[in-house]
Amino acid sequence: MHAVQYDSYGGGTSGLQHTEVPIPSPKTDEFYLLGGIYFFESYLGWLVGLLPLADGTIGTALDVAGEIVKVGKGVERFKAGDKVVAVLSFLIGGGLAEYAVASQRLTASRPPEVLAAEGAGLPSCGLTAHQAVTQAAGIKLDKTGQLKNVLITGATGGIGHYAVQLAKLGNTHVTATCGARNIEIVKSLGADEVLDYKTPDGAALKSPSGLKYDIVIHCAPTTIPWSIFEPNLSENGKVINLTPGLFAYISYVVKILTFSKKKLVPFFVNPKGDNLDSLVKLMKEGKLKTVIDSKHPLSKAEDAWAKGIDGPCTGKIIVEQ
Repeated sequence: MHAVQYDSYGGGTSGLQHTEVPIPSPKTDEFYLLGGIYFFESYLGWLVGLLPLADGTIGTALDVAGEIVKVGKGVERFKAGDKVVAVLSFLIGGGLAEYAVASQRLTASRPPEVLAAEGAGLPSCGLTAHQAVTQAAGIKLDKTGQLKNVLITGATGGIGHYAVQLAKLGNTHVTATCGARNIEIVKSLGADEVLDYKTPDGAALKSPSGLKYDIVIHCAPTTIPWSIFEPNLSENGKVINLTPGLFAYISYVVKILTFSKKKLVPFFVNPKGDNLDSLVKLMKEGKLKTVIDSKHPLSKAEDAWAKGIDGPCTGKIIVEQ
């Protein structure tokens, strides 16, 4: 089968290799699918697997949508011919290929109402947004619970644009940050207020209506110092940092040691199949959508790669077979 891989770590777009490799064999609880459509998010590090494959190459892309071709003996939820969306192994990746192996644990059925390209963009970023909104922020997606003022940074990124939509399913007032060219897109996703991050008020994260934020979901790939967050938080406000660096961990520890009511919490997703099922259901019901920046054929995967690395991009970059 045809695949796009790295033969070593690094190298950027020029390091990608178009190659022919054996069709993978599924283990007991796995299946392989005709890939079809893939998505990747550059700045989140979901471009490549963490470990080399058996032949020493490094797999690319983790999120896929396709049709199951063959299942392992232990697979009970799916059968050949089923259309699905899936998260591949974080260790080996392998999504940019004609066929890919996925585990039934991190796979969801894709109904006809969900287009393959939209489904392919959903798994990793959608799961991160879902868990940040529902678990870390405690927002209920049925409009119940106490009203929360929420700030979402990087609102047109892979995670951010899902986070805006999911947060608005709860009892929330959502302020979001993005570039000037994307303000109307973010409003269309449901944000109540939108800040251009390049303006003075946007850089300072000041709510146009003067609100203090109960929750900040920091999705942007840039470091924002605590001195910017802190004056914009409510008395018990919390910053959920989805792109944590050393600063985030230091701030996290300091806030604990000083018994601060205002907190900064580093966040990492724990992918779960039932969460993915919930996301697909929301998409089927028209409550969630994928914003697609661009589409590229597998034969030109390096163009998609360059777009993701160099930007600017809004939402998802899709590679189609």
